[in-house]
Amino acid sequence: MTRADTPWRATILTLYPEMFPGPLGLSLSGDALARGDWTLEARNIREHGLGRHRSVDDTPAGGGAGMVLRCDVLAAAIDAAAVDAATGADDPRPRLLMSPRGRPLTQARVRDLAAGPGALIVCGRFEGVDERVIAGRGLEEVSIGDYVLSGGEIAALVVLDACVRLLPGVMGKIESGVEESFEGGLLEYPHYTRPRDWEGRAIPDVLSSGNHAAIARWRRAEAERITAERRPDLRDGSVAGQAGSRSITGPSRS
Repeated sequence: MTRADTPWRATILTLYPEMFPGPLGLSLSGDALARGDWTLEARNIREHGLGRHRSVDDTPAGGGAGMVLRCDVLAAAIDAAAVDAATGADDPRPRLLMSPRGRPLTQARVRDLAAGPGALIVCGRFEGVDERVIAGRGLEEVSIGDYVLSGGEIAALVVLDACVRLLPGVMGKIESGVEESFEGGLLEYPHYTRPRDWEGRAIPDVLSSGNHAAIARWRRAEAERITAERRPDLRDGSVAGQAGSRSITGPSRS
């Protein structure tokens, strides 16, 4: 079975399912969603909450501020979402937890996710989630930046947007996903369009020369210059794989 036969599937576990699809329902991702190129299901963790009030959290063991998502509640939500409804088989999709201490999301990881069957994404809230469910359900902690958000929902939207735009047919030209920042370890070269002159600033002559080899050389040189100035870490390889370094962001506190 090919991607053409089965859409890329995203399942979100959240306390605020009404936040989805949000901006993903617009523009290219929204068009692709309407065409069935990908699917999105937002499930409310509170459906598996305890007692009359559907409680999902409790005070942190050892004391401290805030609340922690319970492992039994979150595990029940994951188990309900990670089973193929048609066959009852285990869901092969990676299970992501948006977390400020997670591994930084990279374009390479995005490409891997986009090439797969989809993703199940857990959105944390409060001070975080019980550590035991992370290990017990094989959650991959992922961060989108060195800062803390109120919850994982916005971070999950970032992950989905980055993946969906790479699905076949979502962007007009395949080059749109190849000649851009972080592809090949470089930031993207500058772009220009009409008018040729604007406020005393002109489009570089080489871009109007018609010499495609010269244009390619200029773009490469500009990409290297910008990368050296703004992100030298990309060139020395310290971020290229980003398989383990510092946290990036997602959720945790509210």
